[in-house]
Amino acid sequence: MTFGHLLSHIYRAPSIWRAFVSNRALTQTKRGKMTSTNGHILVVEDDRKLAEVLKQRLAFAGYDIHTEETGNTAIQYAVAHRPDLVILDLRLPDIGGFDVCRELRKHYTRWDVPILMLTGMDRPVDQLRGFAHGADAYLTKPYEPNELMNTISCLLGESSAAT
Repeated sequence: MTFGHLLSHIYRAPSIWRAFVSNRALTQTKRGKMTSTNGHILVVEDDRKLAEVLKQRLAFAGYDIHTEETGNTAIQYAVAHRPDLVILDLRLPDIGGFDVCRELRKHYTRWDVPILMLTGMDRPVDQLRGFAHGADAYLTKPYEPNELMNTISCLLGESSAAT
């Protein structure tokens, strides 16, 4: 895959996002999925302190959170439980986040389970690789809490996302 090909994916993103958000809302409506939470999120993060901060912040916002510290256990959990969203670190102790993302895409499309890469890898080439491997969004650490929450809302197709 060439660099130009990767860029074409990014430039097409706005039209893809519109289709994604409307399709995601339809899918949830068809399933009749009405729960007391805003959604089930899998957080894949090997840093326990950061995972706990994310878990508390997201739980406070009404999400049901499950955390995994390794890529292999995250894949097993995601395949068995189908989360509404995966927040994925790229530097994991067993396999890399790019490989986890690629494996999850074998089981779920972007419309089934969006993947948000949240990582300290901040080079543009890393972001392009993330999108090429199937990520729907890419944020770098340290992250802005409001940006994280708005990105999650957008990925889940929630109308409350700030514009």
